[in-house]
Amino acid sequence: MAQAKINAKANEGRFCRSSSMADRSSRLLESLDQLELRVEALREAATAVEHEKEVLLEMIHSVQNSQEMRQISDGEREELNLTANRLMGRTLTVEVSVETVRNPQQQESLKHATRIIDEVVSKFLDDLESAKSHLMSLYSACTSEVPPGPVDQKFQSIVIGCALEDQKKIKRRLETLLRNIENSDKAIKLLEHSKKGAGSVTLQLNAESRFN
Repeated sequence: MAQAKINAKANEGRFCRSSSMADRSSRLLESLDQLELRVEALREAATAVEHEKEVLLEMIHSVQNSQEMRQISDGEREELNLTANRLMGRTLTVEVSVETVRNPQQQESLKHATRIIDEVVSKFLDDLESAKSHLMSLYSACTSEVPPGPVDQKFQSIVIGCALEDQKKIKRRLETLLRNIENSDKAIKLLEHSKKGAGSVTLQLNAESRFN
């Protein structure tokens, strides 16, 4: 009987220790789960800041190259460019880097996708319209929405092989390039329109001078 009580107490002690260890392990796991959520939130916030930096630089560059900037006096343009350069310099002081974990296949897919985009960009000066059309097909390969035009199936398969964060960055880069092309087209059309307008005014003045 005495031996049975001793064995029972020993078993109870082991149970208590086992239960205590299980509780401790559960609490630690819960803490790590909460920390994982905070880590992901940190990465998302850093990615958002990284994107905001890109947008700000693009907007500053767009202001500097806008048609309105060409239609003001040299003194005003110089002063505004100084302000724009100051803003750009301050923006560049913000350093944000979110490293993406990739396996070898994802690394190779990213290199391949980047190389394709770089090749299209290098052809901007040779044939802007053709390059724009090619960029549109690449962008259509990255969007889940109904594509506005043909889809580059080969590029799509390459992008699918990239890490999810890289897929978002590739799409964002293509959006930026297409916006820059669109802004360039608008600036050229406005410039041509202003030249035609100036030409028509000159012709009108010449015609009026003949009658006077």
